[in-house]
Amino acid sequence: MVNKRRQSVIAWVTLIAMMAFPLSIVAQTQLKYHSNRFSVQDDVKLGRQAAQEAEQQFPLLNDEQVRGYVERVGRRLVNAIPQQFQHPEFNYYFKVVNARDINAFALPGGPMYVNRGMIEAAHNEGEMAGVMAHELSHVALRHGTAQATKGQKYGTLAAIAGIAGTIFGGQGVGQLAQAPFAVYMLKFSREYETEADVLGAQIMARAGYDPRDLANMFRTIEQQGGGGGGFLSDHPSPSDRYARINREAQYLRVEGGQGDTREFARVQERLRGYQRAPSMAEIQRSGQRYPTGENTGYPNNVPTGRVEYPSSRYQSVSIFGNGVQVSVPSNWQQLSEGNSVWFAPNGGYGQYNGQAVFTHGVNLGIAQTNSRNLQQATNELINSLAQGNNSLRTSGGYQRTTIDGHSGLWTTLSNVNEATGRPENIRLITAQLRNGQLFYMIAVAPQNERNFDSAFQNVLRSLRLND
Repeated sequence: MVNKRRQSVIAWVTLIAMMAFPLSIVAQTQLKYHSNRFSVQDDVKLGRQAAQEAEQQFPLLNDEQVRGYVERVGRRLVNAIPQQFQHPEFNYYFKVVNARDINAFALPGGPMYVNRGMIEAAHNEGEMAGVMAHELSHVALRHGTAQATKGQKYGTLAAIAGIAGTIFGGQGVGQLAQAPFAVYMLKFSREYETEADVLGAQIMARAGYDPRDLANMFRTIEQQGGGGGGFLSDHPSPSDRYARINREAQYLRVEGGQGDTREFARVQERLRGYQRAPSMAEIQRSGQRYPTGENTGYPNNVPTGRVEYPSSRYQSVSIFGNGVQVSVPSNWQQLSEGNSVWFAPNGGYGQYNGQAVFTHGVNLGIAQTNSRNLQQATNELINSLAQGNNSLRTSGGYQRTTIDGHSGLWTTLSNVNEATGRPENIRLITAQLRNGQLFYMIAVAPQNERNFDSAFQNVLRSLRLND
């Protein structure tokens, strides 16, 4: 009788303890590592190699404000990874790819790349953080090298590149390797994607985000038509993932506050001011990250036309092997392009459809023409400028002028800037050098901005042709 009473008390106490124990700890899905022949150091090494490949192929967004914001969200998520999946050897860092696909990918050891299109598509910081948490889960669970263990006969780095992959499928990191093993690896990919959804939801809750935002991101993808094609062919369907994440979310307790809605909105607004990003397919077809070349100094976005007024202070510059000297406003940058040099303010230059484009500034150059007649040579130059540009028009005849004692011509052209869609005035001044080459100065600014006129005149007066 005593023993029965004691057993009853123990059972009752146990029941009370179980009831008091947090349901989230009891019910949330327990995850574990898969068999892995690689060491943690191998993850770091192989991930570093894959990151080098990625950064040779994908254009990174050159915007420290956007990158810094993504980095802060990423750090918040990294700190929320459960202790059993923390790896001090890993070096997590976050970069933004200037591509419009709704995508992100992470590599073994910590490198993570977030597509600009994903940030723009998300409705709030939580949805963006959900994508990032999913990708961090692949890294924390060491899915890359675990998958490589299973598909080792197809090549280690190729296996990692194929599986470290993209939450929203398609082009992404799969470009790092043509994956003949893709069909063989399909059943593993589905399993790992589900695990990354589950751990991603848990990380979000620990970081103070509602895990249902990750589920909602799949609805966002479906609404924007981004869930088809390669994604559905090798990942669980968005509807299945939506339901699975919401089931996990009901057992999770969100800790702390939510994301910074205002900063997220500011970042999205900043991105909207840029040229539309290319797709991964377009980047792949071009064969280059930056079609005009990495070292040109042109940012990988289009100018918005918002620039500083020309400085009243001028700096003297020698160009063309000291063949030309010129003074330009001190807040203008020098950029070389072929046989010419541009001087332009920050924000007044960039790229559009893979080509350098300017909204404000001065272009100085030397052209080889077929005529020693100044007007005919100038006509040749105008015709070459007009090739492929149906908007360029002459808006007046020629006027006589001089450039450093050389007889010159002055004419005005009108154009619609291909990047901003704004009408602009182009002033063209030419002079022939003694060797028959044509020296030219092109000054460009929007039609309604007259505050650059005096700067253009000062640049013209300062020219010294050491001919």
